[in-house]
Amino acid sequence: MPRDRELEAGTAAHYEDPAYYTKTYRARVDDVRYYVELAEEHGGAVLEYGCGNGRISLPIARAGVAVVGVDRSAPMLADLRARLRAEPAAVRERVEVRRGDMRTARLGQRFPLVICPFNAFLHLYERRDVERFLARAREHLTARGELVFDVSIPEPEELARDPARAHFAPRFRYPVAGREGSRDGPMIRYSERFDYDRLRQVLFVAMEFAPTDGSEAWMTPLAHRQFYPRELEALLHYNGFAITERHGDFSRGPLTPTSATMILRCRARRRG
Repeated sequence: MPRDRELEAGTAAHYEDPAYYTKTYRARVDDVRYYVELAEEHGGAVLEYGCGNGRISLPIARAGVAVVGVDRSAPMLADLRARLRAEPAAVRERVEVRRGDMRTARLGQRFPLVICPFNAFLHLYERRDVERFLARAREHLTARGELVFDVSIPEPEELARDPARAHFAPRFRYPVAGREGSRDGPMIRYSERFDYDRLRQVLFVAMEFAPTDGSEAWMTPLAHRQFYPRELEALLHYNGFAITERHGDFSRGPLTPTSATMILRCRARRRG
């Protein structure tokens, strides 16, 4: 297959600045609590695909559960390793970090719980990508292990937006990473543009940053495949998984027509 540099940029760019990522999602705690509770319920080691800089992996380890984190982003993993150095020895010993592609990484280990949080699944753009990922997930599950992941549900209004129109959000101070952590940098005028490719079912988001001090502006691309609930059900079924539970929020509420997020708990079906 020829390289698709647009998708490559949309997969990697958002994760190249761990300080910004941490500040942007620091208030996102419901999913952290959900996955920590799951890890405690299962009791054994956890495999996390798309672990990033440890937003979920570290709380799992702090709760006393071992976790192996896999991610493609070198900057995010470097930040995770730096964060680990500040943790107690017992927490450090529970975290193993691997750089790899969730479609191909083979760890030679099985886990009672495999998770793929916060839209990491949406970077699987082609059917073949989904098939390869689910095959790897199955290889890493124990006989009664669970695969659990969450994805945003496609929003028709968002997909229909005019790509030429910028959607502005409140201004904020951009974090600047340093030896002592991050500090506030320039004030930023922030906007987003949405461009939906209906054939590929990929939503391209252009995140635009314009410093108010007149310094050079920049743009960060993000690409997310849009999976509809019935489509995901079929992909899981034909790749050997059965959905055991579906939730519409991280409090384990039901999936409804107004849910913005879909959380799926799955088990591999027995062959034969």
